Amino acid sequence: MCGIVGYIGKRKAYPILIKGLHRLEYRGYDSAGVALITPAGQLNIYKAKGKVSELEAYAADKDTDGCIGIAHTRWATHGEPNAVNAHPHYSESERLAIIHNGIIENYAVLKAGLSQQGYTFRSDTDTEVLVQLIEYTQVDRQVDLKTAVQLALQQVIGAYAIAVLDKENPGTLIAARKGSPLVVGIGNDEYFLASDATPIVEYTDKVIYIEDEEVVALRLGQEVDITTIGNVQKTPEIKRLELSLSQLEKGGYPHFMLKEIFEQPRTLTDSMRGRVNVRQDNIALSGFIDNKERFLNAKRIIITACGTSWHAGLIAMYAIEEFAQIPVEVEYSSEFRYRKPVIHKDDVVIAISQSGETADTLAAIQLAKQKGAFIFSICNVVGASIPRVSDSGCYTHVGPEIGVASTKAFTAQVVALTMLALCIGREKGTMSDEQYLRIVRELGQIPDKIERVLGQNKRIADFAKTFTYAQNFIYLGRGYNFPVAMEGALKLKEISYIHAEGYPAAEMKHGPIALISQEMPVVVIAPRCGTYEKVVSNIQEIKARKGRVIAIVTDGDELVSRIADYAIEIPATEECLTPLLTVIPLQLLAYHIAVVKGCDVDQPRNLAKSVTVE
Repeated sequence: MCGIVGYIGKRKAYPILIKGLHRLEYRGYDSAGVALITPAGQLNIYKAKGKVSELEAYAADKDTDGCIGIAHTRWATHGEPNAVNAHPHYSESERLAIIHNGIIENYAVLKAGLSQQGYTFRSDTDTEVLVQLIEYTQVDRQVDLKTAVQLALQQVIGAYAIAVLDKENPGTLIAARKGSPLVVGIGNDEYFLASDATPIVEYTDKVIYIEDEEVVALRLGQEVDITTIGNVQKTPEIKRLELSLSQLEKGGYPHFMLKEIFEQPRTLTDSMRGRVNVRQDNIALSGFIDNKERFLNAKRIIITACGTSWHAGLIAMYAIEEFAQIPVEVEYSSEFRYRKPVIHKDDVVIAISQSGETADTLAAIQLAKQKGAFIFSICNVVGASIPRVSDSGCYTHVGPEIGVASTKAFTAQVVALTMLALCIGREKGTMSDEQYLRIVRELGQIPDKIERVLGQNKRIADFAKTFTYAQNFIYLGRGYNFPVAMEGALKLKEISYIHAEGYPAAEMKHGPIALISQEMPVVVIAPRCGTYEKVVSNIQEIKARKGRVIAIVTDGDELVSRIADYAIEIPATEECLTPLLTVIPLQLLAYHIAVVKGCDVDQPRNLAKSVTVE
């Protein structure tokens, strides 16, 4: 969840670290800090509560000289957000400094043992315990910093990505990871370190992804040195970044979230490129083709994910069961991994994660893999942990998603999963050629149809002002659009802090109808397909109780448009593809309500982009 950045080279480290923290701020923004070793050998730490701009203001008149440093932007786990608990943390002697992403689960036991050795603690964090343990090991065993890190981590239970400086060895930066991402960038006589590639792309396109339980030593004038915590030497594998600096800028939009909403026609085209052929009559997914028999022989498919990705998985359940006639279960990763699930060797487990680092989803597929299931992942970030652990998969290729509330990643996941469902269905013969061709051709038209929906942005912005008063919202949908109702409610909760719930429309009479009043806006997803008439009846029941209705309808639907208070039209499409269109107005509605309320839509309170801890 937290953001880590480090530098060692010949340039001034501070500007690089601060710029890196701004790029990583979507990972956490409770507090920020920086540690620098000056040319005179001083180890300076500066920290501030709040966003990176607060740190910049605090450090403006401080000594920020030095060509080696580490920096951190925090999403709090242990200890409240304040300057004391912010990273970096000194060791007892102030010889060492550490930054850390993750959770040390046995920190209390370690802390008690260190207290008996005379160590004192300034903060409430588990991270300070780790730096004290490293210093104790370094002094007690009389070893260098890298060895002390290796030995200390052998005593640690939990997840971590760490970077450590030693002012008595100013030409070395030590880092390690387990369960939290870490990447090294290789420049000209310089090295960069970060939680992900966003702070690195400006300087180099050559990176090394650090694996679990690896320790990396970055030394001036030397090659990258990687060993395990057990001191087994590893050979670094250098990869090239598929990322451009322009993807990390707002491009004239007021917020990353709005930019990413408007990018969806292009990003979905990118997701389908090379997979849907130019004639739009066939889909080729290499991850399916290379493992065809595992899918065709699967007795069951289990989809595991969290948050928005879980909603994409629910939509996939409808598509896979309809097209491929294979039973599908959709599981919250956090529940799946702990409830002793029954997993068979002929099961296929599909993991969905934008970042590819979601801790619960990673643990869930590791459990499933141990029991012999075939693991297929849907992920956006090339080289992330989940695709590396998986047997096969599909990258969504939408570029970096900086806004914390997921938008373009969701629609790309739905496209990838729909393509997979079509591939399985056609190969199994459980769908007709006519149906297959009709849907594939329509899938190719979706980017243009999203452009048409985005054309209503100004109108949505205008009527969104009407609903800033609301304290609660209900979202209703049926079939493929029931998960979209939940996703729309989640978007509103995430960025506007208005309580919202998504329900199957037919369930409204089983409780939620009691909440309907003039003060309760109801968003109803009502495209003209499937159970349209039933949803119309739900709308009439809401209006009979003076509820205010925002309806998502198919172009030309005069019936619902006449009943609803506000109607947003989408182009007609195949029922299985309607979520790709119906979700767009819901993203825009949430965005504009949040903006009018004065909320920080890109960095909503208490949330971080990548949940790398439980």
